[in-house]
Amino acid sequence: MSNNTQRETWEEIVIRVLKKNKVSLVTYVPDNVLAQLIKLIEADPYFTVIAPAREEEAVGIVAGAYMAGKRGIALMQTSGFATVVNVLASLACPYQIPVVAMVSERGTLGEFQLGQSIVCRTMRPVLTSLGMEHFAIQDHDQVEFVVDGMLSQAFTTQAPATIILSPLLTKRKV
Repeated sequence: MSNNTQRETWEEIVIRVLKKNKVSLVTYVPDNVLAQLIKLIEADPYFTVIAPAREEEAVGIVAGAYMAGKRGIALMQTSGFATVVNVLASLACPYQIPVVAMVSERGTLGEFQLGQSIVCRTMRPVLTSLGMEHFAIQDHDQVEFVVDGMLSQAFTTQAPATIILSPLLTKRKV
């Protein structure tokens, strides 16, 4: 935690760690769980923020920016992850492009939409089959360590990675 006397929110920690790892490009498709994080990022002149129409475009923009020397992250929810598998399997993974995704997890812990639950059940097996590092943050005390470690590992090993934000962290009500 920083020198602030008040406890940082998980969103503030993410922003601080993104800056520490020189991640200055953020792409996202709007999501209620990520709304506060997106609002803070958009208000910070450090970040270049792009909101494409679809999640696979967000991943493609991050991949292209990396090839041009800029580090980025793609923010999305679980259902959006379902749309990015092809771009991960055909671009990020085989060409070792460290595309980092941050996914707000839906489909568990009281989810009311069957489609969200099905996508949630498939996300981790898909990530595993692609050989992508992934970790679900469940507790506030894990945020800095996991986000920093995942970003550092992705850029050092030139491999894509996914940070999953559990509803236990985000306290998303369904």
